Amino acid sequence: MHVGVVTCRPDTPAGEVADTMDVHDISALVVVNDQGEAVGVISRMDLINATFVQPYLRHWRGMVARHLMSSPVVSVRAETSVEEAARLLRERKIHRLIVTEPEGGRERPVGILSVTDLVRHLAESQG
Repeated sequence: MHVGVVTCRPDTPAGEVADTMDVHDISALVVVNDQGEAVGVISRMDLINATFVQPYLRHWRGMVARHLMSSPVVSVRAETSVEEAARLLRERKIHRLIVTEPEGGRERPVGILSVTDLVRHLAESQG
C-alpha cells in the first residue's frame, strides 16, 4: 500500500491535477470532498483518455477533476485481507483501491492499494 495519499478537490483544474501527479511522481490522485472523504480517483490513464481518446474532451485543461474522475470510489480498510482486496480488484475490474480509516464519523483516505502492490506482495511471499 502507498501511504500518504495525494488529494485534490472536485473543482481542481485538470492542468493542476496533471502537474500534481507529475511533481509527486504518482499514477493516481484521490479526489476528496469538503469533509475529506474520497469521492473519486483520477489516474494517468484518465488524463490520457481525456487528451487523446475522447474527442469531446480535447480541451481538457479547461476541465476540472470532477469531469475526469472515476466514481464511486471502491475502498477498503487497512485490516482488509489480501484475498479480499484481490477479489474486489478482480470483480470490479479496477487497478487500485482506496484505503480508508474512520475519523469523526467519516472515512478518510490514508493509502492506495494497487494491483502492482498485490503482485509485489505475492512475489515476496513466494520467497
